[in-house]
Amino acid sequence: MKLASLDITLFVIYVVALIGIAWWVSREKQGHQKDTNDYFLAGSSLPWWAIGASLIAANISAEQIIGMSGSGYQLGLAIASYEWMAAVTLLIVGKFFLPIFLKHKIYTMPQFLEQRYDHRVRKVMAIFWLGVYVFVNLTAVLWLGALAINTIAGVDMIYGMMFLGLFSLTYSLYGGLKAVALTDIIQVVLLVLGGLFLSYTALNLISDGNGAIQGFIDLTNKLPEKFDMILSKDNPHYMDLPGISVLVGGMWIMNLSYWGFNQYIIQRTLAAKSVQEAQKGIAFAAFLKLLMPLIVVLPGIAAVLIVPDLAKPDQAYPSLMTLMPVGLKGIIFAALVAAIVSSLASMTNSVSTIFTMDLYKDKRPNESQQHYVKVGRIVSFVALIIAMVVAKPLLGNFDQAFQYIQEFTGFFTPGICALFVLGMFWKRTTANGGLLAALGSFVLSILFRQFLPELPFIDRVGIVFLLCVGLAVVVSLLEKKGISENAVDVNDVQFKTTSGFNVASIAVVLLTAAFYITWW
Repeated sequence: MKLASLDITLFVIYVVALIGIAWWVSREKQGHQKDTNDYFLAGSSLPWWAIGASLIAANISAEQIIGMSGSGYQLGLAIASYEWMAAVTLLIVGKFFLPIFLKHKIYTMPQFLEQRYDHRVRKVMAIFWLGVYVFVNLTAVLWLGALAINTIAGVDMIYGMMFLGLFSLTYSLYGGLKAVALTDIIQVVLLVLGGLFLSYTALNLISDGNGAIQGFIDLTNKLPEKFDMILSKDNPHYMDLPGISVLVGGMWIMNLSYWGFNQYIIQRTLAAKSVQEAQKGIAFAAFLKLLMPLIVVLPGIAAVLIVPDLAKPDQAYPSLMTLMPVGLKGIIFAALVAAIVSSLASMTNSVSTIFTMDLYKDKRPNESQQHYVKVGRIVSFVALIIAMVVAKPLLGNFDQAFQYIQEFTGFFTPGICALFVLGMFWKRTTANGGLLAALGSFVLSILFRQFLPELPFIDRVGIVFLLCVGLAVVVSLLEKKGISENAVDVNDVQFKTTSGFNVASIAVVLLTAAFYITWW
């Protein structure tokens, strides 16, 4: 065991306190039983601070902390593009996408697709998302989380996964999204403070005790190649992050799909009190995203100097944690586990929402609200069990799990993005056109990978997106159906945002530009 008694004690206190708070915020008034809106959308009552914190807590998990630190160890600061460009993407989602979704009063993304297209599109995409969440997202979070616990505490991988799954279910299974979202503010505070302290300690080690600022200066001087945001073609990692096209190409599609159309991310904004409250939460999350590279990328770069001979890049963050002093190690360990279980809870809640509301309710439409909530809880449990069983076969042999996840999802995101963007903003898009775009994305991506293997996957995502849009447009025009009767009337949607949101948006864009200019 590499955790001292004090570390373990602090960690146990955190686990017990979080479970207690989650159950307390989930309690219902006497005589009231949870219905589907309570369980899956937190009673449409989430405040902005809970939305913003929950967005980050759902996003920043083992795949981000462990995976991005590993990529920082291998690639350098360039991997931070996923974080900084996401901040700007969030603002686009808040201003242009969210008002449409909230106007339609939906529970799930497939539900919106049925309202805009037809029943087939809803079913196909619901089944697709269930598969991705269980076999890609849940497995990645469980496996990388267990890897961290194994490195830090010496716990066997299987037992680590079992602990993470049981912990997430204990505090989220009863309360649903409300329990997840309202406790996420605690998770995020712990994550940010713990992560900042880890970065500070690592930089202080590099400077031999002369402070974090001096450590950062020494780090940039000793590893200048790790601080190139835009990689040149001769860089060995150009295929992962292909130069300037990162700023103008496929990464936008990856981010828009993830932040705008991803159920386990967008679900907390669907649970907002109002559009304005959701937009404030999104602006809050955008500022937090600007901070994330300091927490999840910088430690990986620092590890190149501190622990240079790692067997795998994904061991960078856990290895640094073992160097922390007694007591603080327990707090940082709790912060890491906080991020992991929050994402697990968010993903399992979204899996249960999609299965129950998009598939099960369609077959059993006359059941009680409490019956659907019960089904949702059962599905959450089963999804975690499946993910535990398949985690090692799927991810056990990958050195950089974060890059694996990005490339895998890159097969599908172009079509998903085309399906939603055209569905919202082009009234002539037909169900057949949208469905062919969504399904064609995988086929086109496979063809590009097979016959143009030298094409970086981010560039492939951008090209396939344009082809999917073209395919949907051609098919829709050939059907000659004119304006769809289910088309979104954007003239009836309030896109005007508050002055506070506008000021926050300008600040985020300027800060993002400053980061790129500094480390161009």
